[in-house]
Amino acid sequence: MKRLNSIIFTIFFTAMSFGQNSIETNQLHIKNLIVESFDEIWSELNSKNIEKYYTKDFLLLEDGEVWSNKTISNYLDNALEKPIPTRVNSFEFIEVKVAKDRAWIAYKNQATFSLDNKIVRTAHWLESAAAILTENGWKLEMLHSTRMKNE
Repeated sequence: MKRLNSIIFTIFFTAMSFGQNSIETNQLHIKNLIVESFDEIWSELNSKNIEKYYTKDFLLLEDGEVWSNKTISNYLDNALEKPIPTRVNSFEFIEVKVAKDRAWIAYKNQATFSLDNKIVRTAHWLESAAAILTENGWKLEMLHSTRMKNE
């Protein structure tokens, strides 16, 4: 009986450990999704990466406006026609929740814009995003962004 209990406890705690690792792994994937999407879309001004990180029906709720992938693509393409500042993003993650094939994340986002090695602007946002697990990995389906006063 003692042996059977030991086996049951070992299996139970091993399963719990694997479950915890899976949650932590998915949380890390969601954080990386945010960082990489901002770097490869917004810092690079690359509309071709929208499809890589956003679902087809993605919505960005940006400071009172609703943006679709087409809106974002047009914005990025127009931005390329002007002098392009270097954008460096930094994030402070508040919370990440993952439940099966859905996740949400809350974070603070700061971007520093530089031209000719001089900082020309800094912007801060409080943001939240929803993601789904697709056959191609995690993708963002919604991002809500609220401007914060510069700290």
